[in-house]
Amino acid sequence: MVCRLLTLAVLFSVCMPLPLCAAEFAADESAIRDLVGAHQQEAWNQHDAHAYAALFAEDGDVVNVVAWWWRGRAEIESNLTRMFANIFRDSTLTFRQVDVRFLTPEIAIAHARWTMTGAHMPPGLPEPREGLQTLTVQKRNGKWLIAAFHNTNYVPPPATAADKK
Repeated sequence: MVCRLLTLAVLFSVCMPLPLCAAEFAADESAIRDLVGAHQQEAWNQHDAHAYAALFAEDGDVVNVVAWWWRGRAEIESNLTRMFANIFRDSTLTFRQVDVRFLTPEIAIAHARWTMTGAHMPPGLPEPREGLQTLTVQKRNGKWLIAAFHNTNYVPPPATAADKK
């Protein structure tokens, strides 16, 4: 009898954390989707460089669609302040899809599909209309932040001979 109770106690204690882990996983995934999609979109559309930069870790990196590399939250904010004053002053960013894949419980990769209207690009630079972001996010002190960010413009693939048949 004691052996059965002990076995049940061990089984119960092993199984009990699973729902809690699933709930924590779902909460983290939701927090990442909010960070990458909703919060990023809101800060961008308000043209608030400070709020946008605050989504990043202090040592976060940005590589934008034209391969300009900004290192650290202060540099991200400084560059976006200038960009929001001119080329992105009328821009609107919309996220269509955010996918999340956990690498560890505290690190995840997010891919975010976006569209943009209202950018006023100088001659020679591509107008951002649609693209894909790849973000590495990290949970630091209980808060998800963007550690690394890479943005790309979408270019449709060329038609192949098979497509023409």
